[in-house]
Amino acid sequence: MARYTGPVCRLCRAEQKKLMLKGDRCKSDKCPINKKRPAPGKDPKGRPGKRSDYGLQLREKQKLKRTYGMQEKQFGLFFERALRMPGITGENLFVLLERRLDNVVYRLRFASSRSQARQVVLHGHVTVNGKRVNVPSYLVKPEDIVEIKETSKSLVVIKEALKEFGKSGVMPWLELDPDAMKGKFLAAPRRSDITDLADIKEQMIVELYSK
Repeated sequence: MARYTGPVCRLCRAEQKKLMLKGDRCKSDKCPINKKRPAPGKDPKGRPGKRSDYGLQLREKQKLKRTYGMQEKQFGLFFERALRMPGITGENLFVLLERRLDNVVYRLRFASSRSQARQVVLHGHVTVNGKRVNVPSYLVKPEDIVEIKETSKSLVVIKEALKEFGKSGVMPWLELDPDAMKGKFLAAPRRSDITDLADIKEQMIVELYSK
């Protein structure tokens, strides 16, 4: 399975936005966005001042794709699936991305970042409705129970990540019992519910793929 192995802080600098790719580091003073470091590449003064419509659309797509830690081909497949669903394509895309198992594990505070959540899933630490699932792109359905496997509940990395629940809770479409390390996916979220990604303009992504 292909994945990005380069410096992830460079991706945040490229988008000039916190993509929350490194968990607690993104909330610390070490974050390059907090330090207001410029985007990677040549001297900002030598760059063109105004982006084209295509450039703006591409940046929106890259922000969303990188936030969920996906590769180009996989993201394209998710978009095609969203296109075939009834309703608004951009909103469908968000719903599908939020239903990914690695994202649900991250949202349930079992991991401090989506990349860490992907590793937790790949290593077989997660069950869905009592059955072990090690596919990060598995789509969780309403009323599904997502739980840390009994033999994995002593892992320090998961216990440390769960401390965030006491500070921030979970999203309204999820339910969590932190002591049992068990959560429920109550319902697919609406676009307006995904408040931490409210600045992403999904219509631009739809326009980009429509060309």
